[in-house]
Amino acid sequence: MQIVIFGPPGAGKGTQAKFISEEFNVPHISTGDILRENVREGTALGKKAKAYMDKGALVPDELLIDIIKERLRKPDTRRGFLLDGYPRTLAQAKALDAILDDINKNLDAVVNVDVSANELVRRLAGRMTCRTCQASYHIKSNPPKVPGICDQCGGELYQRADDTEAAIKNRIEVYKKQTQPLIDYYKKKGLLIDIDGEREIDEVRSDIMKALERFQ
Repeated sequence: MQIVIFGPPGAGKGTQAKFISEEFNVPHISTGDILRENVREGTALGKKAKAYMDKGALVPDELLIDIIKERLRKPDTRRGFLLDGYPRTLAQAKALDAILDDINKNLDAVVNVDVSANELVRRLAGRMTCRTCQASYHIKSNPPKVPGICDQCGGELYQRADDTEAAIKNRIEVYKKQTQPLIDYYKKKGLLIDIDGEREIDEVRSDIMKALERFQ
């Protein structure tokens, strides 16, 4: 299976992506993780990307396309892949089409996890992330067993710079303007799967898996 998953920031697509990756035994390719790794390591790409990420803005296409092309050429994608966080704009979607055509691959399905703006603000304003393993928690709905400490690895939890309320609202507006056109684009291609992301994680997961069965 060769799948794209997208949705607004805070929709839970990262969590669902891990489930899908394990179910179909394909690599979970998260552009967000790749970019944050570059930021932590202080690479040239990371320094450029950080200025955009801290404001909640999208990283420019030219910083992403080469990363995606190189990643999809790696041997572990022969059985398929799951792209999480790319494409985010119509231009990126068309660039992805060109990349896939170049490496003789096609998308099988595009999963759109939909969540309302009010719920996104509630989720993200209370989100905490582990500095070590990047696991996510929420102050109210998914708190760690020990405040400030990751359950999985014992790392320090922190609030990302782009998880302040002002940055969150900006990210949602950016998403609506630049990413929403992808829904029409993939719907016309017959690849889109719309999923209600405001329910329990297991319910969302079940709906995604049932829907993907149609595309196998």
